[in-house]
Amino acid sequence: MDIQTVETGPINGQKPGTSGLRKKTKVFMGPHFLENYVQSIFDGIGGVSGKTLIVGGDGRYFNERAIQVILRMMAANGASRAIVGQNGLLSTPAASNLIRKRGTDGGLILSASHNPGGPDEDFGLKYNGPNGGPASEGVTDKIFARTTDITSYKIVEGEDVDIASTGDKTLGDMVVEVIDPVADYAALMENLFDFDAIKGLLSSGFTISFDAMHAVTGPYAKAILEHRLGAAEGSVVNATPSPDFGGGHPDPNPIWAKELMDRMHGPDAPDFGAASDGDGDRNMIVGKGCYVTPSDSLAVLAANATLAPAYRDGLKGIARSMPTSAAVDRVAEKLGIDCYETPTGWKFFGNLLDAGRATICGEESAGTGSDHVREKDGLWAVLLWLNILAQKRQPVAQLIADHWTQFGRNYYSRHDYEAVESDLANRLMDDMRTKMSDLPGTEVAGLKVEAADEFSYNDPVDGSVSKNQGLRFYFEGGGRVVFRLSGTGTEGATIRVYIERLELDPSAMQQDAQEALAPIIKAAETLSRIRAETGRSGPDVVT
Repeated sequence: MDIQTVETGPINGQKPGTSGLRKKTKVFMGPHFLENYVQSIFDGIGGVSGKTLIVGGDGRYFNERAIQVILRMMAANGASRAIVGQNGLLSTPAASNLIRKRGTDGGLILSASHNPGGPDEDFGLKYNGPNGGPASEGVTDKIFARTTDITSYKIVEGEDVDIASTGDKTLGDMVVEVIDPVADYAALMENLFDFDAIKGLLSSGFTISFDAMHAVTGPYAKAILEHRLGAAEGSVVNATPSPDFGGGHPDPNPIWAKELMDRMHGPDAPDFGAASDGDGDRNMIVGKGCYVTPSDSLAVLAANATLAPAYRDGLKGIARSMPTSAAVDRVAEKLGIDCYETPTGWKFFGNLLDAGRATICGEESAGTGSDHVREKDGLWAVLLWLNILAQKRQPVAQLIADHWTQFGRNYYSRHDYEAVESDLANRLMDDMRTKMSDLPGTEVAGLKVEAADEFSYNDPVDGSVSKNQGLRFYFEGGGRVVFRLSGTGTEGATIRVYIERLELDPSAMQQDAQEALAPIIKAAETLSRIRAETGRSGPDVVT
């Protein structure tokens, strides 16, 4: 085995975000960039000598080439085994499951999630720990620190490993085990849900449409929904993973999944629609003529989870990210269980799940999951919805309406201002931060401010503190607006504005969300001066 030690030096811009490192694909393809970051991961976790790691990704452009580099670096650094998805494919929740099931030392997941793919688009890489979840902040800090003082990396020179066929291969002294990426995940789903009940629903004339958005969930959805559960052939569309996601944007929301939205609001709409993102960890749920917000979906799943076998004994607790609506809070209150409010980022849920404090977690950005893995899981959410519908036997719109009647409706929307110049975005946030303490008791655009703060999280499990997690403004009458800078983009900054209002009057629960939220939207724009300062007529994306 010819191991080379390549001299290098620190490369700026390798600080991981909430889900690893994301950059333009051509940046990752630049000299030493990928290799530096991979070696920094290895060094940051204490080396990989004798260790086993899961490796796989969402199939975007550069996925297979990057995997070959990672395998050669693993071998050079003394790893004993790499478990790789066939053709380099492995959804993020499937990777989390494999880490846990096989008891590995973690895994490297190649994905930029819901970001577009291609030579001119985005690429990403993150390390997940032995619990199957994203690296803790402590580990992430060590990885980043190593990127700032790295002097060399190790790599084996040799031919590519055949990852197109399953079975054991060798690379020097390391075993490369190429596996079916779907099998273990599908078996897990069958253990969690009542597949017979879902089969009965689908054989009764109930129709579905699942848009895999040319991303990694396609093979999983075909295998489970069509082949195991009996959904009609063609129920899963855009099922073949594509390096550029078919030229689209693999983000399951009404804007980017317009094809599905049009189908679900058309004259021959199926009974149930869903979509998933690039790496399979997000979901969108749609009924016939009825879009379900991610916050409402989380609340409905939590309220009805005991209809599925895995959750029949009840939930230990629920957790949501701070920007997610408080709809699930009232579910937790009725169930008599704890509800935790965490910063954005699935890693914050990991401690709660590992400590047995929460069973179901969710984020407004279309991520929901449970303690079966340590990642959000798009197809899991779809299957839980189908399990609930198989028991309830009512349309999605009726299920949502009944939920609102019981718990109240949280009108909710997110407005994204994308690719804002970073200095301007930070100045807008700083301006709001400086005037925050003077706002309570004053009026903004006709609304009285009750409270304002910057969210800080004290982890109840390990005692760690995460500060500066978003600016929050509360208004009389149950309204709230939150401002955050997103860490998932690859250029400029995305300012996310979250708008929410609680409605308890059943006769007022069928309004259009943007109309119901109009006064708070106006107050948010007045507070931030976001339109005036950016020169934009409105947000780039409204969900």
